[in-house]
Amino acid sequence: SSFFYRMGGRNETKVMYFILLGFPTTGEQQLLLFSALLLAYLLTVLENFLIILIIRNTHSLQKPMYFFLGNLSFLEIWYVSAIEPKMIRDVLSHDKRISFQGCMAQLHFFVTFVCTEYVLLAVMAFDRFVAICKPLRYPLIMSHKLCAQLVAACWMCGLATSSVKLGFIASLSFCDVDKINHYFCDISPLLNISCSDSSSAELVDFTLALLVIMLPLCAVVASYICILFTVLKIPSPQGRQKAFSTCSSHLTVVVLFYSTTLFTYGHPKLMYTYRANKLVSVLYTVVVPLLNPLIYCLRNKEVRVAMRRTFTCRR
Repeated sequence: SSFFYRMGGRNETKVMYFILLGFPTTGEQQLLLFSALLLAYLLTVLENFLIILIIRNTHSLQKPMYFFLGNLSFLEIWYVSAIEPKMIRDVLSHDKRISFQGCMAQLHFFVTFVCTEYVLLAVMAFDRFVAICKPLRYPLIMSHKLCAQLVAACWMCGLATSSVKLGFIASLSFCDVDKINHYFCDISPLLNISCSDSSSAELVDFTLALLVIMLPLCAVVASYICILFTVLKIPSPQGRQKAFSTCSSHLTVVVLFYSTTLFTYGHPKLMYTYRANKLVSVLYTVVVPLLNPLIYCLRNKEVRVAMRRTFTCRR
């Protein structure tokens, strides 16, 4: 049972901790799931760390495109670290509790990182738009100062969105229900167990989710429409292929990340389904961060060459 305390002599109680129900598994399944999640987490951190290292140590990769890629890798290390360590521990542990403060902290970091990634992917699409549609002005437009300002703006957007959402969620009351049918503290499961009127929090969450997802998505779509028209005007097939190759990895990452998160956060609380959302959440918290570095390495010739040179020199 959970701990509660009374507030000012009133009958209202406030939960002191939550229990994350996670995934129902048997003994053998627990060990298999634990091993798979631990391996995925370690590989994700290692892959992103290697990308940061290669970009920093390779002179030919000192370009805006790889500056943003390095920041994406840095972001994803923290993004998975906000969720997966607790998730991995809970698979084998009988004590799946998380304190109220710990739950709010996890929620704050997760929302900050996920919102920052939405905007950063849009910034990376803008970078590709300038590189392909305005190649002569590209070095002038995408200066180091502007790139740093764009990355800072991404983080500020994530922090501001998270702070507003958290302010509404933390003010809710959680009376007699302390079980969260999820493997981490997310907004929809918390809204579903709140015993106070959550209509304002739900409206703010839904509105901000649409803004933070749809505005960057519109920017990505507009950038790629312009890129498509520009590439189709290139006379040589080799030129068209080269132009498309610089965008393919980013476009793949965008489709994976936006499609999975839009399914979860692009609808109101009334349309929330625990089983479907929990499974889709695994995609964008575990699978997509694991695949992103592989996509950038396998589909980007410059990164592959730099990686080969790095490991050859070290040997």
